[in-house]
Amino acid sequence: MDVSWFIAKRIALKKQPSYSRFITRLATAATAVSVAAMIITLAFVNGFQKTVSEKVFGFWGHIRVQQYESAKSIVAEETAILHDPLVVTTVQQMPGVSHVQSFATKSAVIQFNKDIEGVLLKGVDSNYNFNNLQGFLKAGRWPRFSDSLYSKEIAISTPLATMLGIALNDTVKLIFIGNTSTDAQFRKLQVVGLYKTGIDAYDKLFALGDMRLIRRINQWEPNAIGGYEVFLRDYTQMDSLNARLYEQLPGTWVSRTMREIFPNIFDWLNIQDVNRDLIFIIMGVVAVINLITSLLILILERVKMVGVFKALGATNWHIQKIFVWQSSFIALIGVGIGAFIGIGLCLLQQHFQLIQLNELEYYVSTAPIHIIWWQILVVCIVTMLICFISLLLPSMLVTKINPVKAIQFR
Repeated sequence: MDVSWFIAKRIALKKQPSYSRFITRLATAATAVSVAAMIITLAFVNGFQKTVSEKVFGFWGHIRVQQYESAKSIVAEETAILHDPLVVTTVQQMPGVSHVQSFATKSAVIQFNKDIEGVLLKGVDSNYNFNNLQGFLKAGRWPRFSDSLYSKEIAISTPLATMLGIALNDTVKLIFIGNTSTDAQFRKLQVVGLYKTGIDAYDKLFALGDMRLIRRINQWEPNAIGGYEVFLRDYTQMDSLNARLYEQLPGTWVSRTMREIFPNIFDWLNIQDVNRDLIFIIMGVVAVINLITSLLILILERVKMVGVFKALGATNWHIQKIFVWQSSFIALIGVGIGAFIGIGLCLLQQHFQLIQLNELEYYVSTAPIHIIWWQILVVCIVTMLICFISLLLPSMLVTKINPVKAIQFR
């Protein structure tokens, strides 16, 4: 058995009250708080990014393909393109692509009784995969496309329904404005579904209906569409797949990722990474400073012991190892307790949703949690390594202790 390990264990497990015991507990608590804070921060940031991203991706897909338009807003009405089965097949066969579906949008005014509100009607067809939106449906169902001309059903958001006093199964008037007042057309549609994504700016803007209605209003050809939504199996491959997809498209078509189309949301999510890194740095510095301070105090408290060991022939390295082992005990126990507390609090929030948020500001009603276990393992291992390396420097104080003076130390 290593002598340094044996002595360090006896000192660390000593139960008699002492000043060093208080310092040890304080350092352990500081390390535990730091690790718990890092784990909770990781889970919250991952949760925000995953939940909010999935809301955008679920409603719009990961990549949008449409006609190139340099001067028009990328969330406004699209210039019509003709449905091309060859392009769809090519895109669907690309590795990482799970689904491709067509869409079109049309500006309109929704009227109920005497109240009106501007909307952007998103037209879809019978091949549209509503499974991606199922989690957003709050009441009713999604529109059906059994009518031979076009479906007279529509789904709107609950914020829009609240603003206009619309209830499920009410009939609303959708007014489409042309270039002149005489070009205005209207259609009566039944509200069959109410949805809510939690992204208020888009909930109040978009309504879902039949793409054939948009074709009819715009006088498009029967196979004309506004563009395609491309869904991926792994959203982290969005940029690389978009670059490859762009090369496969016809000359006047372009593809854009959702980060390009809705930069405000994804810029806000990226800021969370900065907050996460800042908390990591602060908590890491706190843990290291506390351990270094505790080690210096432990060495100074045991100056006599160091002098005796040196007088008996112990090398500096053997004595250093005693204090490094002792501080490693503190770090290990602190990391273990911190991991337990951090994971425990995350699981409590995940199951009981104790922390409520303002959905208008944060896009979610409760603080989302997403635990990635390998990240927690990395946090614990890296914290231990940093603590161990940082403890080597103060332990070198042992080499400066004179055994004669140390034995006489009071």
